[in-house]
Amino acid sequence: MSRKSLAAILAVPLALLLSACASGAAAPAEGTGGAQDPVRIGVVGAGDPYWQTYKDAAAAEGITVEIVNFDAYDQPNPALSAGELDLNQFQHIIYLATYNVKAGDDLVPVGATAIYPLGLYSTKYKSVADIPNGGTIAVPNDESNQARALLVLQSAGLISLKGGGSIFSTVADIQPGSKAKVEAVAADFTASSLPDFAGAVVNNDFVAKSGLTKDQLLTQDDPSDPSAFPYINVFAAKAKDADNPTYQKLVKIYQETASVQQGVLDASGGSAVLLKTPVADLVSSLKKTEDDIRAQQ
Repeated sequence: MSRKSLAAILAVPLALLLSACASGAAAPAEGTGGAQDPVRIGVVGAGDPYWQTYKDAAAAEGITVEIVNFDAYDQPNPALSAGELDLNQFQHIIYLATYNVKAGDDLVPVGATAIYPLGLYSTKYKSVADIPNGGTIAVPNDESNQARALLVLQSAGLISLKGGGSIFSTVADIQPGSKAKVEAVAADFTASSLPDFAGAVVNNDFVAKSGLTKDQLLTQDDPSDPSAFPYINVFAAKAKDADNPTYQKLVKIYQETASVQQGVLDASGGSAVLLKTPVADLVSSLKKTEDDIRAQQ
């Protein structure tokens, strides 16, 4: 075979390879935010008006966002891990750490949003003092929010917790002789179950949609306390996407668009404490919390 013939044969697959590489380079990457490839963000409470404001603000920056609603907290993280979402925004650091350890996952925070005080509500009583001895309080049944809810009740003098309580406390740690009884129920059921209980600790996501008002709030925790840091809510992504510039821009749009921030405040009834915490600090808190959780196992 002549050198000229051999060169011609080799040129064909080489040309095809170069063509394939060029085609691959032109194809959009997953979650780039183009019109045909929107960034899918999972949330709990997509009906809050500020999400449309956020989508509009992102669109003005050339990023198409699709908000995907979930009814329960245990759904958005598995969906993100499975690639059904690009980001989610519904959870605080402790919740994320608990999920990562239990699922063997490595989801990471890529931006802070806010701390939401966790409150005790009642449709029967006007103050904590009015709750009778033996009255039953509903708390969320997921581990991280249950512990936080129990600390709220302890601070209000309704229960005492073994060892003074911690982010790992459960209803089993409630000391005998506590004024109130406690029952753990699904977080999305705490507000609707109020007619059956003396009170309920209700996550912020379910306060407004359930029609609860400040007049029904008996007490809440203090988001300015340094111990509240792990309760900062975050945008979360898969570890491989931690440095995705589009996702980082979306965090910035959320944090720096005045109409979005006002919408978040409005949706929380003015209770949200808006934050721009450095991502490195969020990651550090996540890793410490994961280590603490593993040490408890």
